Amino acid sequence: MENGQLEVVGAAIAAIGTITAAVGSTPFWWLSEQAKYNLNLWGNLLQGTGNALEADGQGEISLEKIGNEIQAVGNSTIVAGLLLLEEGDAQTRLTISGNLMQALGGAAALGDELKDDSNIGEVYSIVGNIMQIIGNSMQALGDGYDLRAEELEEATGTDNNNKGEVLNVFGSWIQAGGSVLSFIGQVIEEEEE
Repeated sequence: MENGQLEVVGAAIAAIGTITAAVGSTPFWWLSEQAKYNLNLWGNLLQGTGNALEADGQGEISLEKIGNEIQAVGNSTIVAGLLLLEEGDAQTRLTISGNLMQALGGAAALGDELKDDSNIGEVYSIVGNIMQIIGNSMQALGDGYDLRAEELEEATGTDNNNKGEVLNVFGSWIQAGGSVLSFIGQVIEEEEE
């Protein structure tokens, strides 16, 4: 498979993964806790695989390649937390770290894309990456808010009103939308080459 095709396949897998994880983060009444856990796990596995394929398709060292590698590590961090730790503060802290790594990776990749915005595919990729950075940051912020709210709840006995969950859900869907735009941009770029 050629490098450009590898990047397109990777972007498609990453987009499927972000949508899967976003569904798992959304409190649908018809989804059990186990189903949400599985969707989050598989979504992050797919995202990490997709990001790794995109990085491999880059070939030479670039900010975009390094950014995709960092994003893959971020997803792997989340997966490790889901698989190795019981639900609680330690797992949440790994999820926060993984989301921040994904945001950092997206920012690194964005640096490369900003150099060349000569075609419409690059514009889609730029907007998609910005959305993913925002989405990952919102997810990390939401989980951080939940951690802090739990501490305050224990100390004061007040309810946290699920504000962290709301940030996490919106962040997940913003990231998913950005990932789809990045996939569309990658397809356009490949067609133009």
